[in-house]
Amino acid sequence: MDKRSPSPPPSTAVSTERLFIAVDPPAPVREQLTALYEPVRGIVWTRPEQLHLTLRFLGDVDISLRTALEEALARVAVEPFVLPVEGVGFFPPRGVARVLWIGVGHGHTRLHQLRQQIDDALLAAGLALDVRFFQPHVTLGRVKDETPPGAVQQFLKKHRDFEAAPFRVSAFVLYASELRPAEAIHTAWRTFPLSAPAGAAE
Repeated sequence: MDKRSPSPPPSTAVSTERLFIAVDPPAPVREQLTALYEPVRGIVWTRPEQLHLTLRFLGDVDISLRTALEEALARVAVEPFVLPVEGVGFFPPRGVARVLWIGVGHGHTRLHQLRQQIDDALLAAGLALDVRFFQPHVTLGRVKDETPPGAVQQFLKKHRDFEAAPFRVSAFVLYASELRPAEAIHTAWRTFPLSAPAGAAE
């Protein structure tokens, strides 16, 4: 009699990575943003190296799609542009604040072109996207329950006229994000330089 244990069924688990696509402000802008940080109980400030402007959060993505995803994103063609950094705010816009952010003023038309082309590339790669409203911003910090009443409004009032130096957006980055108990750790998978569409006028 064959007493060998039966072979386990083949694994059906799908390996995924938590991904997002972002623009990274340069070091001088990050220094200006972190200069806003204050020791307020309950506010967890974003580490300088993790400051970014999210263009699209993808969530958990099957890693078998990585090649198709990168090939599609490599076809994005938007000219580099200059982006302002101004206007503090919070999310959600109503109710208890959970996120403090800095905006991009009126932005730049190419920022929205970039977002649209990225969305088109993601759809072409087979990813499903939500239709969430795009409000470009850089997250400065996250607000916990123990934050003193009025602290957020005091911060917003104090920095309502803040402007950092505008910066040139010349690339976007595909990131993997690993959630850990203390914070998320972001790892750059690939950087995609911006360039003018083929045939664009000089």
